[in-house]
Amino acid sequence: MFKANFSASPSAPRSADAQAPATTPGLAGLPRWDLSDLYAGPDAPALATDLDQAEADAQAFSNAWQGRLASLPGAELAQAIAEYQRIDEVLGRAGSYAQLLFAANTSDSGVARFAQSINERLTTISTHLLFFTLEINRIDDAALAAQMSDAALAHWAPFLRDLRVFRPYQLSDEVEAVLHEKSVTGAAAWNRLFDETMAGLRVRLGGEQVTLGNALDTMSSPDRRQRAAAASAIGDELSRNVKLFSLITNTLAKDKAIMDGLRHYPRPTSARNCANMVEDEVVDALVQAVTEAYPRLSHRYYALKAKWLGLEKLEYWDRNAPLTTQDEPLIPWADATKQVLGAYEGFDPRMGEVAKKFFDHAWIDAPPVPGKASGAFAHPTVPSAHPYLLLNYRGRTRDVMTLAHELGHGVHQVLAGRQGYLMSSTPLTLAETASVFGEMLTFRALLDAQTDPARRRLMLAAKVEDMLNTVVRQIAFYRFETLVHEERRRGELLPARIGEIWRQTQAESLGPAFNFTPDYDVYWTYVPHFIHSPFYVYAYAFGDCLVNALYGVFRSGHPGFQDKYLDMLKAGGTLRHRELLAPFGLDAADPGFWQKGLDVIAGFIDELERV
Repeated sequence: MFKANFSASPSAPRSADAQAPATTPGLAGLPRWDLSDLYAGPDAPALATDLDQAEADAQAFSNAWQGRLASLPGAELAQAIAEYQRIDEVLGRAGSYAQLLFAANTSDSGVARFAQSINERLTTISTHLLFFTLEINRIDDAALAAQMSDAALAHWAPFLRDLRVFRPYQLSDEVEAVLHEKSVTGAAAWNRLFDETMAGLRVRLGGEQVTLGNALDTMSSPDRRQRAAAASAIGDELSRNVKLFSLITNTLAKDKAIMDGLRHYPRPTSARNCANMVEDEVVDALVQAVTEAYPRLSHRYYALKAKWLGLEKLEYWDRNAPLTTQDEPLIPWADATKQVLGAYEGFDPRMGEVAKKFFDHAWIDAPPVPGKASGAFAHPTVPSAHPYLLLNYRGRTRDVMTLAHELGHGVHQVLAGRQGYLMSSTPLTLAETASVFGEMLTFRALLDAQTDPARRRLMLAAKVEDMLNTVVRQIAFYRFETLVHEERRRGELLPARIGEIWRQTQAESLGPAFNFTPDYDVYWTYVPHFIHSPFYVYAYAFGDCLVNALYGVFRSGHPGFQDKYLDMLKAGGTLRHRELLAPFGLDAADPGFWQKGLDVIAGFIDELERV
């Protein structure tokens, strides 16, 4: 079915929907994307034609193939898959356009209506295709093996392999069709309510009504009084809406529990792990390794930070406090572009060449403007087009790192596109590889170029905080989700109870250096991953630890690393994590694997303790 997912940055380290004035020196002329490579506009004749033709083709496809798949020769089944991919990519192009248009204009009711109408139309059209994957999964293993002896069908082996992971959880065609058609009035509708509510929130700061993103950004202010005021005001605004957010969370958690029950998934996380093509045991090993490392990572670092700031205890709103009272110099977009491209090109000119396309063409939307989606993401769209990046660039070092992160996604998506629409997407656990690696390349290049010891210390501390946000904080988020979903199976959770779980999991992860007040109990409400993609968040920790281990192999001078790395990105979704990591001598199923990644963070903290 047409893919509506994209790769987003972790919400915690990049709560970045702050609205920088368009006239800020150095930030004028930030690039806006041009979506005309997909469609000229919502009323474009090409869009209407594509949808009409896709509907006719989907109906013809159903008439031609339904009920025949198990008896087809391998070559004919391969032909059917190719046609399915062609139609699905047309739907993907239209869906991508609607999503991107809405992301840049979330508060525009006309755009919201257009995006919803496209979503409903795509759901209707794709109903004709729904039988295809369900019927493939009903083919007996022996019969499919016989069909696979044909080279034409063998090409589609990765697609079939990943599809059949869901075979044990598949329902009858009739039930699957009902669930599919009702999706637009189910989870998708609650997602939309969350997005539009978040976009409309305003926090009162300094006599002004500002966006939630602006207020969250103020919690990184050098002025502690400003941080405290922002934290209190955010808590007040979120508290005013906590009943609505609790209703959304309870409803979606119950909806997921019903679906998991119908499909017989053993636990709330199992569906996500299947989608990520990773075993439950591997994820459990990651979570256990990170939680056991809390004391030597986050607890130790934040104790150091409290000492550096001259505080006995950190308040929760001190977590992102800068270690200097001096304002960070603004980094113009041109400088950010040069720094990131330099890091990518320095690693390998071939990767730099792909990265440069995003700047040479209008593939990036950078300015933080009202009504735009918060944070940052990379959307792959379809292989016949190209990815797009959404940022909210405010000219700080963290924004440069976000650019490096999303550009990594974009490069990965371009290179994997040659696998075709059905086999280009990687599971979330591997989707973060290129993005986190790109961040590390950029950070190392900037750190190596820095000669001022004080500045190097600040940069190193900022990197540690980002890594803690990506690994420790995301696992704490995952723990929060797990507890909420498990408890929701026994009944609805009151807002106060969700807040208790939130405070418990965050206090465990951040450690005794912090003091948490009751107003922090509503801060779970603004994390979009909990709403849009349950249990998505552990993929950030998976990716960060994986890249730390991978980067260690690179720094050790592993022969042919660049060629192997680019081959890994080009593979898209055709290989699993064990196959992708094997050329580098790594195995995520090895209990010691995660320690390699966590040791990198611990090593940075060791270095900070020495300065």
